[in-house]
Amino acid sequence: MADSVVLLRSRPVITVDVSIYLPVSINISVPQCHEGPQHLNCFNATVCLLFRGKHLPEHIELLYNLTADVDKRQRSQSSRVYFIQNGAQISSVSNELSLDINREDCQQYTAYVKKDVKDVFTAITFEVAYTLGKHVVDGHLDKDLPALTPVLRWRKGDKMAAKNETWFEKNCLSDDCAADLRLHGKLLLSGLHMRSHLAIGGVRNVSLNVTISNAGDDAYDTNIYFKFSREVFYINYWQKEEKGISCGLVDLDFLQCSVGFPFMRAQTKYHLAVIFDTSQLSGENETLQFLVHAKSANPEHRLLDNTLDLSIPLVHEVDTTITGLVTPTSFVYGNSIDASHFVQLEDMECNFQPLNFTFQVINNGPSRLPGSIVDIRIPNRLAGNGADMFHIMDTQVAEGQGNCTSHRNTQPCSIPQDRESIFHTMFAFFTKSGRRVLDCDRPGRACLTISCTLGSQSKEEAVSIDVKLLLNTEILKRDSSSLIQFVTRGNVRVDGRAIEVLQGLPEDTSLVFEALHSQEPRGYVVGWIIAISLLVGILIFLLLAVLLWKMGFFRRRYQEIIEAEKNRKDSDESWDWVEKNH
Repeated sequence: MADSVVLLRSRPVITVDVSIYLPVSINISVPQCHEGPQHLNCFNATVCLLFRGKHLPEHIELLYNLTADVDKRQRSQSSRVYFIQNGAQISSVSNELSLDINREDCQQYTAYVKKDVKDVFTAITFEVAYTLGKHVVDGHLDKDLPALTPVLRWRKGDKMAAKNETWFEKNCLSDDCAADLRLHGKLLLSGLHMRSHLAIGGVRNVSLNVTISNAGDDAYDTNIYFKFSREVFYINYWQKEEKGISCGLVDLDFLQCSVGFPFMRAQTKYHLAVIFDTSQLSGENETLQFLVHAKSANPEHRLLDNTLDLSIPLVHEVDTTITGLVTPTSFVYGNSIDASHFVQLEDMECNFQPLNFTFQVINNGPSRLPGSIVDIRIPNRLAGNGADMFHIMDTQVAEGQGNCTSHRNTQPCSIPQDRESIFHTMFAFFTKSGRRVLDCDRPGRACLTISCTLGSQSKEEAVSIDVKLLLNTEILKRDSSSLIQFVTRGNVRVDGRAIEVLQGLPEDTSLVFEALHSQEPRGYVVGWIIAISLLVGILIFLLLAVLLWKMGFFRRRYQEIIEAEKNRKDSDESWDWVEKNH
């Protein structure tokens, strides 16, 4: 062991000085570069390297990697700046340099700022990480021992790297560059619609007139966000002056408008109108609501005036009307009318007159009618305590668009008891004249009511209601009128979710049909009339004879009258002869 020799050798240590030169700040408001037709913000980043040390070779190879916005990349966030290499956008570039000892070598790179930068308040950090490349040895320090490979001097940190940073230029009066955004706005209907509600289907579009102002420091990346129903559609926007506002849909129900990018300057104001199509509103919601919110990348202390809630009630505005038709419009009844002209029900003695009513409910818009109720009222009794005249056979709403309900007549064949004497019967016949009107609008009138509930109707759509009735003519025969006029009323009421337009079409109608008596008495009444007429004639003759006898008509002396008349004529002839002789 005494003959052993230990030789300790030290490897040369290379000290690398790295410098990264960046602008003090970046003014993104003024583009400095051009890439085709586009104007871009850019700046120069310069990397300078120098190595030094003792017992080192004259030159070395050094590999380095320049990374832009390294802090963002370490947090897996998108870099705010990029380099262009072979037409591609990259966030880091690599290079290999052959350096001479104590001689600085610099490389310049152009860094571009992305257009959609969101963060302008944190620093942009550039990092140069380097490693020693292939070592070139010019010769041996000793002919028996090979030269040792140099090593890099270790710096503080977890890797061989150097950093420098720059900032986006800001115009701030406060320490935290706080903005103060304020929103004002109103919702306007298209055309001349100056109402407090929106008629579904009657208003084609609405406009949100929004004013945004900034009372704080310059607000970077200011945006106005519009949240709205998927039943309305964004059409376009309009700005009062060309101030750099641009809008685009993020989703079908979410609109983003950029205001004055990159900065909305302090003490400035922008006016914006956003137009939406409302023609597809269904009316499921009672209110059309737009939530408007303004936000920037700056901190902000007052947020209450950053939000607007613009809404307007939705109303189904309709103009409904009802029309009707009755068949037949008149008929004749009476004992002399053959039973074949009427309808007989099984096991019933009554003769029924069939009647068909057809009503049409029409929605003239402008909105869709969500539903309606139709009331049909028919005079059902001749007297307040009398029997019901009508029997409902069928009610039907076209195409199943509704249903009808009514009171069911349990005794459709009701024949009034004939308790009158023959003299009353004859008196009724002779006094049967004039017209009687049965109208449900008159007080105290008992009516049959049919209520029909209809479904929704689109604009200009008509729904038909058919009602088939039987009228008991036996009850009519007991009336003293020669003509009975029935006035049937129909009325439509819209659903509570809808309103009628002012001064629109009438919501009610009236149908009139007439029952005419045949004016022919019964057979035994005719016989009695003839007999009584003869008796009355004889009595009148006898009465006249008695009167003449009482007046002495039958007691005159006709012979004396004739002789007196003859003497008068003879006297007249004698007088005429005397006058001629004289």
